Amino acid sequence: MAEFSWLPRSPLEHVLVVGAYGARNVAPGISLTEIRNFDVIQVMARRGKGAELASAAKARFGMAAPEVPRAVSASDVTLIWSGPDQFLVLSKGGRHAMDILSQAFSQSASLSDQSHARALISVAGAKARAMLAKLSSLDLHPTAFPVGVAAATSIDHTGVNLWRGNDRPDGQPVFSLLVFASFAESLLYTMLDAAAEYGVDVGYSEELG
Repeated sequence: MAEFSWLPRSPLEHVLVVGAYGARNVAPGISLTEIRNFDVIQVMARRGKGAELASAAKARFGMAAPEVPRAVSASDVTLIWSGPDQFLVLSKGGRHAMDILSQAFSQSASLSDQSHARALISVAGAKARAMLAKLSSLDLHPTAFPVGVAAATSIDHTGVNLWRGNDRPDGQPVFSLLVFASFAESLLYTMLDAAAEYGVDVGYSEELG
């Protein structure tokens, strides 16, 4: 008899192998890290409520929600543009979970809890941009895609929310990809294939970074 569990689990838990992948005779050019156990809420303005949502978001988060393809962060939350009058709220530890945000936006927006429907993958390193360029039509040059820019795009025919976070202390870029859980395994293997020639350090983390 099959065993069932109602506990949420990472969609990559059974396929992600921690350690080195690809070229071994070079220092890893890419760090690929799955981020686990996060909250992500889709917030969408109701008809004619865009201005009201913007005001409520600023009151709730202490910063304006992005009105253009960007991601903005405070100490405990990141707001990621996902379309006109809509954005994603990414956080940890329940501080901006569904029950809390549903009260804050009860008059202006419709919300959808995507926490267990998405996988979050961070790609960083000297060759991160080169690897993503193989799979995406976006211009990821620093002048075209600086820190804070976001896009709702596709990678290898898979829809993703992609944004560039703050650079690592060594100056290397960091890109985050939010993908529907059912496509996460396929995207992981696609990125590993594209990254193999550069050497990859694969891991997972409980921290948003």
